[in-house]
Amino acid sequence: MTVSDLLLPVFVEVGLTFFLMFWMGILRRRALSSGAVKPSDIALRQPAWPPRTLQVANCFHNQLELPMLFYVVVAFILITSTNSLVFVLLAWIFVLSRLVHAYIHTGANDVLSRSMAIGVSALALVAMWVIFAIRILVTGA
Repeated sequence: MTVSDLLLPVFVEVGLTFFLMFWMGILRRRALSSGAVKPSDIALRQPAWPPRTLQVANCFHNQLELPMLFYVVVAFILITSTNSLVFVLLAWIFVLSRLVHAYIHTGANDVLSRSMAIGVSALALVAMWVIFAIRILVTGA
């Protein structure tokens, strides 16, 4: 496996995060420009945004939570040269389930479906960490 094999899903995850950030920014700008929200309504992070804006913002913030552990494990895998096909496959499962989560979260926002997507991504991430830890502890790599 090459470095780029593992970095490609990372780039997709980063792209998703930036996409949601810009989308959130556009929606917030529109809400402020239209007068739907006043700066004083949100100055202290009050949830006074219109529902759609809040929905996209919440999805963006979700991309800064669990994916942080994904970025860390990928960095550790690359630093320790322990990359393998299993990590690449698990990374893609993680990222694809995050894409599904974002689609659901910014769309129908069905909590059960959204939770299932989060669960899949969490399981893939836990598997990456467990396999990495075992490899490091057993081989001392």
